[in-house]
Amino acid sequence: MPGRVFLIGAGPGDPELMTLKAARALGVADVILVDELVSRGCLAHARSDAKVIEVGKRGGCKATPQAFIEKLLVLYSKEGKTVARLKGGDPFIFGRGGEELAALEAAGIEVEIIPGITAGVGVPATLGIPVTDRRATHGVTFITGHGIELDWQALVRSGTTLVFYMGLKNLAKIVAGLLGAEMPPATPACVVENGTLKNQKQRVTTLAQLSAAGFDGPALIVVGEVVRFARLQKLKRAA
Repeated sequence: MPGRVFLIGAGPGDPELMTLKAARALGVADVILVDELVSRGCLAHARSDAKVIEVGKRGGCKATPQAFIEKLLVLYSKEGKTVARLKGGDPFIFGRGGEELAALEAAGIEVEIIPGITAGVGVPATLGIPVTDRRATHGVTFITGHGIELDWQALVRSGTTLVFYMGLKNLAKIVAGLLGAEMPPATPACVVENGTLKNQKQRVTTLAQLSAAGFDGPALIVVGEVVRFARLQKLKRAA
């Protein structure tokens, strides 16, 4: 009999932000395929005899091919194994969870999806930044920072909080694109590195002064009026 696969979101970084359901699923898994950005503290919930396979993806580094990951998921589950696919944040937010679900369903594998807290919500919250707040915005837009061929004017017109994932490398181009679309230079903005972890580092500033200097990732970028709610005094004490 074929096994099954859990597609698990590990949350934004801190292992304690992983859900109870995710922890329980790890506890029954025979094989765990874990992403590079997942805190290894999450594996404390795994069985001692579970096979853990690193399938890392990190910007600027050699990455495990997506097709190979999907092949492993199908292979182990068809051997009758219970497989946990542990992904950072939420599997369906820039996590290729949809691709993996499609590959598994095409192979006739049973899949259970366990959502996680996505970094675009959890990381700003550590600074007291609500990505939606009726005093400042009517919505939020999540954007991958890998590709910069964006409709900058549409993003500015939307009036939403803009949250860029994986955008540190292209931060200068992101700033130039938004300023070129006439977003006010004084718009509040921030960069947060290693969000929710003990070594979290952040800079709260304005769009015009937003810079990648001093950061090497992984980082999240938030642009919008909600950033003005950041608890700056608490951040200064923590520093």
